Amino acid sequence: QVQLVESGGGLVQAGGSLRLSCAASERAFVNYAMAWFRQTPEKEREFVGRIRWSRTYLADSVKGRFTISRDNAKNTMYLEMNNLKPEDTAIYYCAADSRRPLTAMITAAADYDYWGQGTQVTVSP
Repeated sequence: QVQLVESGGGLVQAGGSLRLSCAASERAFVNYAMAWFRQTPEKEREFVGRIRWSRTYLADSVKGRFTISRDNAKNTMYLEMNNLKPEDTAIYYCAADSRRPLTAMITAAADYDYWGQGTQVTVSP
């Protein structure tokens, strides 16, 4: 059973920072590629970034502000978000890709087969 549990969301002012965590079951963390997505009521689920072993891939909209990392000892992935903007407001989801873990960049939500419950991030002006 693959379990993904996000935490760390909250309310922050524009320009502030937050760090999200995604705790994963060991099988997912060791064998699968992991990713972050976000979604608002007005938009489809949007790719934020992906990590495959130590290589990371970020959406253009967050490059230079967000960083993805992982702690193998804790089976945990992180999303460090700096210089947050109101347009970053969304529910952030952790996802795992078991089918093509060796592929570098996969941005479609439909290609991920495991999801966390999401954590709300709200950025005030």
